[in-house]
Amino acid sequence: MRHAVIMAGGAGTRLWPLSRTARPKQLLPIFGGKSLLRQSFDRLASLVPARQVYVITGAAHVPLVAGELPELPPENVFGEPTGRDTANAVGLAAAILHRRDPEGEMGIFTADHVINPISVFHDTLDLAFKTAADHPDALVTLGIRPQSAHTGYGYIRRGEGRGDGVFEAVQFTEKPDVTSAMRYVSGGDYYWNSGMFTWRLDAILAQLKKHLRGSYDGLLECARAWDTPNRRETLERIYPNLMRISIDFAVMERADRVLVVEMNCQWIDVGSWTALEQVVGGDSDGNVSVSPRAVHLGSRGNVIVSEDDHLIATIGVDDLVIVRSNDATLICAKRDAQGLKELVARIRQQFGDQYL
Repeated sequence: MRHAVIMAGGAGTRLWPLSRTARPKQLLPIFGGKSLLRQSFDRLASLVPARQVYVITGAAHVPLVAGELPELPPENVFGEPTGRDTANAVGLAAAILHRRDPEGEMGIFTADHVINPISVFHDTLDLAFKTAADHPDALVTLGIRPQSAHTGYGYIRRGEGRGDGVFEAVQFTEKPDVTSAMRYVSGGDYYWNSGMFTWRLDAILAQLKKHLRGSYDGLLECARAWDTPNRRETLERIYPNLMRISIDFAVMERADRVLVVEMNCQWIDVGSWTALEQVVGGDSDGNVSVSPRAVHLGSRGNVIVSEDDHLIATIGVDDLVIVRSNDATLICAKRDAQGLKELVARIRQQFGDQYL
């Protein structure tokens, strides 16, 4: 049986001040009128029944996720007591699902991407699930044909082909420099690492056991307690002490066998406000506004975001990001938007969690 797990535990600090601890970016309805989580769920609708879709998120966000996706059975929303990065999120979901369906297959999907066209995504995902079933020892990753020499993404180098659109994965590279990224794109045998995977449940657990044994033992204990009255006590005792590490570093780069399935479509990682320029059409001067009311005079290339009817007006400014929430406003040059993590850290030092 196919199971689809959406990872929705990120903090989304690079989308501050709208993305907050109490309502992270995957729950913000600013992308086409739907939250990123809702869009991720809708993309899976025709491939996996709702009863076989799961979300793993922070325990504090479980009620919000349930409200956003009322189609999900309550037992399909997994709450982490604290974030321990993607290796443990994947491992916890896999361990729980393996107890429910030992012969099952699992897909891992993110809640912070925009993907088009959906038909290509569906065809690629169907092929990825079939590949995982046909190669039960392999971990399967979805590789995006790169559209630019982006230095903010990881890359996967493909090797020998194993069928139409399926290749052995021979190398993972995390966020290369510009020269390397240009070489990867021109060479034609590299993909962007999408962070989406398919595999048999027993296959991913076997690789976690081999490469992340400390977490593996704790995750199995959490899974055994999941449907018992001891769940909360077990999670709070074990989970915060697991090593914080990504699934790429912990497993994918060291796994016995990884296959990559090519996905040739538009794939946008909504990791910063400037990503809106790829999602939302701009005006004749290139101003992108996700706001009910924005007026520009002699201004070009700005990104404007507001959730309410507060009017944002600009005169003679170029290439700015302006984002307004009910209690904070961000103004920065687009070229500096990647510095938001540092800014949020400084805000925490000065004001605590008041604006976070």
